[in-house]
Amino acid sequence: MENIIIVTVLILILAAAIYGTVKRIRFGSSCCGTKTPPEKKVKVKDRNKNNYPYRYILSVDGMHCSNCARRVENALNKTEGRWATVDLADKEVSLYSKHEETDRDLAGVIAASGYTMLSFKKC
Repeated sequence: MENIIIVTVLILILAAAIYGTVKRIRFGSSCCGTKTPPEKKVKVKDRNKNNYPYRYILSVDGMHCSNCARRVENALNKTEGRWATVDLADKEVSLYSKHEETDRDLAGVIAASGYTMLSFKKC
């Protein structure tokens, strides 16, 4: 009887481990705790940097994984005339824009995506 209980507990632990592994493979490991599939990347139509006269470097706090970086990029890239790329190692966003941006507007966009803009530098 004891052996049946031990085997049942081991089978339940193994099933939970397999379920967690499959979920991580399908959805990726997320530091954000959502365990949901990553957002689809918002692709910029105009990828010619010469068409973007303004460039900004934004320092963003709170980005820890590729899902965080994609959220910030998508939030900025949703607006026509912007092209953002994130450097996750430096926690910086390179933003190319067809129109002049204000730090207040960009901080609002980043805050709406769940992160904090620490600095704003026009290049």
